[in-house]
Amino acid sequence: MGIPATREATAAAIVQAMKTKKLRFETLASETGLSPFIVTAAVKGQMSLPQEAAAKIAKATGVPEAEDYLTEIPSRGSLGQAVPTDPLMYRFYEIVQVYGTTLKALIEEEFGDGIMSAIDFDLDISRQPDPNGDRVRVVMTGKFLKFKRG
Repeated sequence: MGIPATREATAAAIVQAMKTKKLRFETLASETGLSPFIVTAAVKGQMSLPQEAAAKIAKATGVPEAEDYLTEIPSRGSLGQAVPTDPLMYRFYEIVQVYGTTLKALIEEEFGDGIMSAIDFDLDISRQPDPNGDRVRVVMTGKFLKFKRG
């Protein structure tokens, strides 16, 4: 029995195996019966998977330690810095900085005083063809949780 790999090393090994085997997150999602969002979040260390799904991914990637890694409860929100420096991730941060108050006002107008859950949450990414350049379509749905009064 060797020294257990770090979470970062295991995640890197899974991603490298996916590249080598030309696997996509959608492929792994299809094999597990889970959404690409859930599988990708798990591989990136932000979600845990059921044992059966983790075993299928470990087998598909040929990374046996992936099974333990993917079933372990992660430390979520652990990107390592307050403001992301990756340009794509920064744009999501920028969207919240610019439109956060707008989103908050519109959600509160429609639902009342509360929050959109990031626990009971779904995400879908798709390509939207456009003659001026394809657009990224991001659809987020989260359960509304009303704040208690009194």
